[in-house]
Amino acid sequence: MSDSSDVAAQKGRMGLVVVASSAGTMFEWYDFFIYGSVAPIIAKHFFASAGETQGYILTLLTFAAGFFARPFGAVFFGRLGDRTGRKRTFLVTITVMGLATFFAGLLPDANAIGLAAPWLLVGLRVLQGFAIGGEYGGAAIYVAEHAPANKRGTSTGWIQLSASIGLILALGIIVIVQNTMGETAFADWGWRIPFLLSAVLLVISLWIRLKLDESPLFKKIRDEGRIAKAPLKEAFTNASNLKTIFVVLIGILTAQGVVWYLAQFYTLFFLQHVLRLDLADANMMVMTVTVITLPFYVFFSWLSDRVGRKPVMLAGLAVATLAVFPVFQMLTTAVNPALAAASVKAPVTVIAPPADCSLQFDLIGKAQYVSSCDIAKSALANTGIPYKNEAAAEGFARVKIGAEDVASPDGRTMNAADLASAKKDFGVRLKKALAGAGYPQKADPASVDRTRVLVLLLILGLAAAALYAPQAAALVELFPTRIRYTALSVPYHVGVGWFGGFLPATAFAIVAATGDIYAGLWYPAIVSGTGFLVTLLFLPETYKRSIE
Repeated sequence: MSDSSDVAAQKGRMGLVVVASSAGTMFEWYDFFIYGSVAPIIAKHFFASAGETQGYILTLLTFAAGFFARPFGAVFFGRLGDRTGRKRTFLVTITVMGLATFFAGLLPDANAIGLAAPWLLVGLRVLQGFAIGGEYGGAAIYVAEHAPANKRGTSTGWIQLSASIGLILALGIIVIVQNTMGETAFADWGWRIPFLLSAVLLVISLWIRLKLDESPLFKKIRDEGRIAKAPLKEAFTNASNLKTIFVVLIGILTAQGVVWYLAQFYTLFFLQHVLRLDLADANMMVMTVTVITLPFYVFFSWLSDRVGRKPVMLAGLAVATLAVFPVFQMLTTAVNPALAAASVKAPVTVIAPPADCSLQFDLIGKAQYVSSCDIAKSALANTGIPYKNEAAAEGFARVKIGAEDVASPDGRTMNAADLASAKKDFGVRLKKALAGAGYPQKADPASVDRTRVLVLLLILGLAAAALYAPQAAALVELFPTRIRYTALSVPYHVGVGWFGGFLPATAFAIVAATGDIYAGLWYPAIVSGTGFLVTLLFLPETYKRSIE
């Protein structure tokens, strides 16, 4: 009787460990998808003066600032976790992370406090990113160091699953709030509500985590006096540890960042901003696919306990690399067939002297696009219409739409008022010509092939799940206990935070600069392809390793 009671108590304890550790990852992705889903609205509140396209890029870069801070948080909290313990560290990280998300919902916009608004927003994103730098590693390690050896993948897989739960929760709340108050009120002030509701998640997460004890493996090395005195130095100056860090960084972590953000966030951006699908419709489709993929995280993590981490992750990398271009091209015809047909029937070409054309990417929102080429490209970027470039020997730029030419004004000799008037007139003429050629302003809901869209999104979602589900267990198994928090967290947040976090801004900037709506996909395709080769050739299999 006592044995069965002990087993039940142990299972209950393990369940509490998994729930408490997964809460932080869910929190992280809840914030991520709230920000990503309302990015076009945030751009209008905080970066409206930069123009539509540049404002959106600046909004994505502000979000990316949090990712930039993650490795620094990983260094700080990794050392703290290896020196003082897992539990204390991720109590601090989730508190800072939650408060930063909550205060984003209270932040006055640029209309209220001017330039201070975007800078404060950047500050909150950096603070949140810094805290996240210590969150994931602590959660993965804490669960793995409690789990039975033959169920380590399955147990840590719940942390990976919680990322999708965070997405579902975020998109679900956005859809409910938006439908309740209407699009106008939501765009005006209702977008703040999902950020403010994060306070509820914070309270629940802290309450659960306070019930936990320290990791048994950490207590063991602490009692034996084997705690690392300088975990950062030990991790990065030991040749064997350093080699492992580089392999996981290039092999699975950079790839996982871009594949996951491609499947869960860039698809959302592509549906909304490029294909002009309604915000609520796009959110609902991404949320539906995420719900469908939930059991596959459990399956892939379970499978990694049976056949190994490496084969499952390689499968995800292979599918992501090979499917990225075909999936997005088929999404265009499935979501906005009118756009796909018009781009074939009446392709858009900007014809201009190359010297007059600037890169359509303004990092600080201060560039003045006044040449005829820049005015033409900026207007096209704002519409999301794909276009090609053709060099002209001389003269002002013109936009060729099928057989029709639309001349672009040159504003280099105009005053501000005349330039604004000329741009407005060009925008009207361009819009009329595009409409005449069959280019739609928005995707027609009646023409959307929803079943096909869901299948296409599911391909990327399953690839991300196969790569992500076994990853936490693999990372824990690759590093010794005394430096595990530091050695795992730093490469994770360099790979996932920098390579993955900068994916949306980088890919969108490439699209804006080239006019090719698919050009940004080269970034995830190259990174995931490289990850496949490095993982195949250099990453060891770890699922039967002891982590003690």
